[in-house]
Amino acid sequence: MSLPRFRPTGGAPAHEQIERWLARTVDSGRLVPGDRLPAERELAQRLGVSRMTLRRALDTLERQGRVRRVIGRSGGTFVEAPPRVECDLTTVVGFTETVRRAGLAAGAVVVEAERVRAPRPVAVALGLGHGQSAVSVVRVRSAGGEPVALEHSWFPAGLLPGLLQHPLDGSLYALLHEAYDRRPTHADEALEPVVADTDEAALLEVAPGSPLMRIERTAYDRGGTPVEFARDLFRGDRSRFVLRSTLTP
Repeated sequence: MSLPRFRPTGGAPAHEQIERWLARTVDSGRLVPGDRLPAERELAQRLGVSRMTLRRALDTLERQGRVRRVIGRSGGTFVEAPPRVECDLTTVVGFTETVRRAGLAAGAVVVEAERVRAPRPVAVALGLGHGQSAVSVVRVRSAGGEPVALEHSWFPAGLLPGLLQHPLDGSLYALLHEAYDRRPTHADEALEPVVADTDEAALLEVAPGSPLMRIERTAYDRGGTPVEFARDLFRGDRSRFVLRSTLTP
């Protein structure tokens, strides 16, 4: 099996670098689902790491659904098709609950959170007057430890006082419900295929130009008040969108 060279760098632990190296190898097509990796001893020698370090990396990749280990004479470590997060557009469900339904652990890294003067499209969507403020929150969302989406949400600052004082690394919809009794119940959404620019690619750990799905959303509470305007970018290789409809005779 011809594998690309592993070039460790300073900074991240070796096992994390191996995880990213193997993920990139699969994403590039050098490895495909069903391929069997070399035996642990051989692979560790190729990579120049201890078997313990390699096993730690493989443990994480197995939890992420990237590889599957089979015990027995015909066993080994096999490449798995990467799991996709299925987003049901029929109902308003936050990312955390969507990922939980897929049997994966949801994560969030806050890239930016600040109070800003609402840009015109945001002000129009949220029903804000000229010069009114919004809370801007940018987060990278992960499923099973792997980046899946880049979220940029704006919230009406006057309607949700003190929002920035709350933890923002969990479900924001749960926060709106529990802290403000403003749980989103319905939304207008528009989907558009786009490609990742350099900054987006770096945050989502994909190559620039990779396919993404952009979802523009305005979410409303039960009284019809807009509580969020968002532009989310989902990795095309880690997400799937479904819409369930009822046909009228």
